Amino acid sequence: MKKLTILLFLFATFLQSNECIAQNSILENKYIFKEGDFNGIGKWYMGREIAYVMGYQGIGWLERSEREKEENVSKLIKNMRIKSNDVIADIGAGSGYHTFRMASLAPNGLVYAVDIQTEMLMAIENKKTFSEISNVETILGTEKSVQLPKNSVDKILLVDVYHEFSFPLEMIFSMKNALKSNGELFLIEYRAEDPLVPIKRIHKMSQKQAVKEMEAAGFKLRKNIENLPWQHCMVFVKK
Repeated sequence: MKKLTILLFLFATFLQSNECIAQNSILENKYIFKEGDFNGIGKWYMGREIAYVMGYQGIGWLERSEREKEENVSKLIKNMRIKSNDVIADIGAGSGYHTFRMASLAPNGLVYAVDIQTEMLMAIENKKTFSEISNVETILGTEKSVQLPKNSVDKILLVDVYHEFSFPLEMIFSMKNALKSNGELFLIEYRAEDPLVPIKRIHKMSQKQAVKEMEAAGFKLRKNIENLPWQHCMVFVKK
């Protein structure tokens, strides 16, 4: 029995080691640097140029009164089928436009508002002060990590932010680590396939490109809920 236990331990260690080696090989030589769009950072991943991050100075645009009409945020939130005890991560939460809407639907759960800009997190904390919603926790992330515990969240939401990640593959691995085995990742991006969507090309993504990038890190597309005016609502799960 003792020998069997030792063999199983060695086998598990071998599998974990192979997984780490595979991940490290994916991470090597993944980015290309070359000139591109004026609004891009000159860094490319899987044929897509990464866009500049929108600074905290754009909070007014995030909170614009036309946003509900243009993006139908209410329908997006319904698409997520939030349960009262869900733990949700709003990655690139910005001013918390989606954060508080989700938190109100999960009174027995928690919403992590993750951002790399302290000014954005301060805006969320200010909202908490004047709100009756208390189940929101701000998290200062990094360019490579969402800074959340392993297997800690049921749902992850990314709204028009993934295309701005300076290290997209590392961020996907980080989110995959934080997501529970049966969790869902909602990737919301302006549709690159639709020239009528009034957003700069570099701030759009096609479903094909999104699937290619997510699959490279171990996710698969469950469905694309195509009921939003301008955006994809792509639901990914772990393979």
